[in-house]
Amino acid sequence: MLLAVLLFILAGLAEIGGGYMVWLWLKESKPLWYGITGSLILILYGILPTLQQFPSFGRVYAAYGGVFIILAVLWGWLVDKKSPDMYDWIGAAVCLVGVSIMLWAPRN
Repeated sequence: MLLAVLLFILAGLAEIGGGYMVWLWLKESKPLWYGITGSLILILYGILPTLQQFPSFGRVYAAYGGVFIILAVLWGWLVDKKSPDMYDWIGAAVCLVGVSIMLWAPRN
């Protein structure tokens, strides 16, 4: 379980961080190397979820989506300095519950 969570977090940070670097390059006129580095990190993001041990691609990516939402709220708060409100936290908690159900519910 710990490995699954770690891989989701690493994938989320790679997706958000890589996308953020591309954003800075295109939207804030940062040097080209920001865009190239961000793109390489996004390739890593594409690889990380495949290291999960869950047998279903759809289930892994659906669960990852919930983790991504939580990480995006935290990124906005810590990097963009936009404080999440109560509804952001409630939504993130609902996503976390959904991810937990999808991944660890007993199945036949």
